[in-house]
Amino acid sequence: MVEKVSATTAQIEYEKQKRKEEMKQQVITFALMIIFTIIAFGMVMAEMSKLFVIPVIIVLAAVQVGFQLYYFMHMSHKGHEMPAFMFYGGVFAAFLTILALVVLVWW
Repeated sequence: MVEKVSATTAQIEYEKQKRKEEMKQQVITFALMIIFTIIAFGMVMAEMSKLFVIPVIIVLAAVQVGFQLYYFMHMSHKGHEMPAFMFYGGVFAAFLTILALVVLVWW
């Protein structure tokens, strides 16, 4: 009986530590996303060259989407392999569609 109680206590402590670490990662990610937004806004307000600003904003947006998916939508957790697969399949199909349209218009 004592063995079961100590095992349960250890499990509870493990879960607390795991949740604390996850919350820490989410706060850090949220802070990074705010910083990325401020950087993008600052570059636009500083009226930097469009040839520089647009690619940087696109990269920052892509990083923020990755943060959203992995930390706030919990796609990095076990059991989310199928939704992740479907999402990446959709992104790949969208990329192929855009690529085909660009090639058709360019050609």
